[in-house]
Amino acid sequence: MTSPDLDSLLPRLDALRAALARAVVGQHTVVEQLLIGLLAGGHCLLEGAPGLGKTLLVRSLGQALELQFRRVQFTPDLMPSDILGTELLEEDHGTGHRHFRFQQGPIFTHLLLADELNRTPPKTQAALLEAMQERTVSYAGTTYALPAPFFVLATQNPIEQAGTYPLPEAQLDRFLLHVLVDYPSEDEERQILEQTTGGATDVVPKVMDAEAVIALQAAVRQVHVSPDVLAWITRLVRASRPGEGASAAINQWVKWGAGPRAGQSLVLAAKARALLQGRFAATREDVQALAAPVMRHRLLLSFAAEAEQKRADDVVAALLQAVPFPG
Repeated sequence: MTSPDLDSLLPRLDALRAALARAVVGQHTVVEQLLIGLLAGGHCLLEGAPGLGKTLLVRSLGQALELQFRRVQFTPDLMPSDILGTELLEEDHGTGHRHFRFQQGPIFTHLLLADELNRTPPKTQAALLEAMQERTVSYAGTTYALPAPFFVLATQNPIEQAGTYPLPEAQLDRFLLHVLVDYPSEDEERQILEQTTGGATDVVPKVMDAEAVIALQAAVRQVHVSPDVLAWITRLVRASRPGEGASAAINQWVKWGAGPRAGQSLVLAAKARALLQGRFAATREDVQALAAPVMRHRLLLSFAAEAEQKRADDVVAALLQAVPFPG
């Protein structure tokens, strides 16, 4: 991609931020991580208490992008065919010939909101695995390609555990980022009350189409990562695995560490953050800012960590301290 092409595309990212700000108050870090996931071509898992605007944020992103957007409310009785689609038996009234036709499900879209993903059983959760990794859907021996770009945004509620099905590690690993949505500040909460209880509501303008998103995703791949940063990411991921040579904290708190996909995700996320800020080289600050969102859902903590009330973010902080950037 040439420099003039990028010069015309980068201002659209600022317009996208501004469009989201018209509907979503605050949550700047969450919005940034959501856009990083979009630019990196990955998927995001949003976790937060009810009423913090997770669904509003995703719906606003769908409105700001000229992309097809669909929402699926995951429930315990949802079946894989409700997401992927099903075959319908049709009859040609002229010839009397019958044939099966595949009726595409809601997954055939650019932007899919999987709302409360952990409320559906593992069989239905697994229906997303191929789509998230391969961008295809296989049904009755036929493989169907999904539209490009394809972006899954899933939400889950960490408070209500009754009637939920924890996402398996294989499913979690498909998410580029695990984004935590926290409570707003006092000023932001007052602004939310004022904005949502009045008569007028802002309309989120469409500021970016599919062609621009695909071009920006291609530009992310061209962002430079120095050998030092790449080596540091490799050491960070490898240091998360317990065993000989691991730090005492990792051996005590971690049962299973992050796999190679965590390193790939951290490199891509760092590149996307650099481009989002108008830079064409990823830095250690990008890695530090995204280490927790990339790795927090890829670490399986031990019983000792749970007993000591250690979170995955505490482990990542210990990792960054134990494996500092060289020099």
